[in-house]
Amino acid sequence: MTSDKQYRLGFDKKAKELVSQMTFKEKVKLIAGNCKVYESMGIGSYNSKPYGAGGCERLDFPEMLFCDGPRGCVCGNSTCFPVTMARGATFDPELEERVGAAIGEEIRAHGGNFYGGVCINLPYNPGGGRSQETYGEDSVHIGKMGSALVKGVQSENVIACIKHFAFNSMENSRFWVNVTADKRTEREVYLPHFKKCVEAGAAAVMSSYNRYNGKFNGANPYLLTDVLRNEWGFDGFIVSDFFFGLHSTKGGMNAGLDVEMNIRRKYNTVSVNHAIKSGKATMKQLDDACVRIVRNLMAFTQAEDKKTYDKSMIASAEHIALAREVAEKSITLIKNKNNLLPLDREKYKNIVVLGDLAKVENIGDYGSSQVHPPYVKTFMQALEENYSDVSITFVPTSAVSRRAEEIKKADAVIIICGMRHGDEGEYIFVIGGDRKKLSLKKREAEMLKFAGLLNKNTVAVVMGGNAITMGEWKNEINSVMMAYYPGMEGGNAIADIIFGKVNPSGKLPFAIAKNEKDYPDIKWISLQQHYGYYNGYRKLEKDGKKPDFPYGFGLSYTDFELSDAKLLESDGEKAVFNVTVKNTGSRKGAEVVQLYSAWNGSAVDRPVKTLSDFRRVELEAGESREISLEVRKADLAYYSEKDGFIEEDILYSAFIGSDECSCEKIKIDYKF
Repeated sequence: MTSDKQYRLGFDKKAKELVSQMTFKEKVKLIAGNCKVYESMGIGSYNSKPYGAGGCERLDFPEMLFCDGPRGCVCGNSTCFPVTMARGATFDPELEERVGAAIGEEIRAHGGNFYGGVCINLPYNPGGGRSQETYGEDSVHIGKMGSALVKGVQSENVIACIKHFAFNSMENSRFWVNVTADKRTEREVYLPHFKKCVEAGAAAVMSSYNRYNGKFNGANPYLLTDVLRNEWGFDGFIVSDFFFGLHSTKGGMNAGLDVEMNIRRKYNTVSVNHAIKSGKATMKQLDDACVRIVRNLMAFTQAEDKKTYDKSMIASAEHIALAREVAEKSITLIKNKNNLLPLDREKYKNIVVLGDLAKVENIGDYGSSQVHPPYVKTFMQALEENYSDVSITFVPTSAVSRRAEEIKKADAVIIICGMRHGDEGEYIFVIGGDRKKLSLKKREAEMLKFAGLLNKNTVAVVMGGNAITMGEWKNEINSVMMAYYPGMEGGNAIADIIFGKVNPSGKLPFAIAKNEKDYPDIKWISLQQHYGYYNGYRKLEKDGKKPDFPYGFGLSYTDFELSDAKLLESDGEKAVFNVTVKNTGSRKGAEVVQLYSAWNGSAVDRPVKTLSDFRRVELEAGESREISLEVRKADLAYYSEKDGFIEEDILYSAFIGSDECSCEKIKIDYKF
């Protein structure tokens, strides 16, 4: 019920009555965080317990109790799931909804009622430091996955907050950069996934630090009021990003920003009183903000719980098993020459493991999304605990060149490499930030090439939050997996895939270009940055650049066949397609069937094709299943600044396949 707009609006009358009883000071208290400065800045342990905001003791009205994310609840020692980008690689909204419910349970167990971890920013360039916190580079995919997380979290009566609204995919310049974009780019690329999550019932939105078209987004009336509330009908409340998210009292109030988080710099009694008395803001704006806050908190805190929430839910066996399942379903096999993987333990008994990351608890950045689980399973720990029948020799990165003979004689070599918290993530003084180069570090690339030339049975496991260009080294490595940041059970998941206990099924939620210059140009430290219409696979295809690995690509230890594709229904508003998926291999596996749309004779410039729908399907060996995929005509409309969205009565093409390139084998032309 908490995701239902009408249910929440049913508390409007009660909220107005309660707000009418509040004093001016109580109202001002309601619209800002209650943290001390040292807590806000993360001195000690950031968000180790829920951060309070608002509340009214006299009227027995509860605080908003904030818990950050998105790879789990940041408070205490919670379950650490794989980062959002990894979960995007599952292409499994149902699984993501289960993750949301688990996070919601842990937040309630910590005493919280607000989740600030539905991050759905679309990266303009894959070097964006916090790319790991979103689902990928495509708006349709982000919208489906983000909506699933919203539903899961709110099923536990926890408010889900989508962030950061909007155009927030630069880290080093996030506090001051002014992002510009034309209206088509805004409405067709960077806002649709936010709208989908609002439609899914998200009860809160967090504004971003950056400026958009000249205005700081914490005080941007176009985004917060014109679009979010007036056009999309958003009934929830809006919070600022922490500490530096609001620059002006009157600016925030006039724009419709409801809560300053997580301390009161601008929304304090003196400043708000001055803004109202001087005519720069109004008492109605204050009252409206209070009503929105109270209405939604009432809806969630007074909703009937279906269970009792207690500390046993935090990092429970059930949630840890879910984290492992997500890791197993996210890890993406992108190269497997001569079917090197899975490694047969009878054949490959003497294995050399290279790379420092094999022993590192590599679960993501050290910023506001950092989770502190009770343990993290590294790859070497997983091998030692579960594969003791295999002889394992570990060689650190610095010693690889001196151990050539061991590498050459090994039955197989496994290299764990990639990014860690110091290379990318939320920028904090000297760690994290945006990646200036999209390739691996030089010494790691050299290690890969060196080992691959010595031993053809070499497997590379690459960690990172977004696309990593591979250059020449990939030609020398027979098997390559993308592990992202796989969470607290990541080591076990990687080992089980390498040795065949688990069949890989992840799909790349981004395209990996041959050259980083093929991605949109960006200056990470800048006062101004323009976002163009094309990014990711749509830019590569528009520019005629063939990727190393296409969007949606991922291999399996079994094979799949698509057949009997047909248009099932076209009613003027949507088109429904059916296709039969068959597992033609010898073991159980999962395929992600993807539908891309193309326009024939559009009045405006269009992508060559764009993702419209996807469906993950798990099949036993030999099993086949008919699945449906859907395209809505409204989702293929283009935006005109004069006339809004325009739906075209033209011939469309549907491409169906297992990734952005292979889908061209099945093409169906149709009209709505």
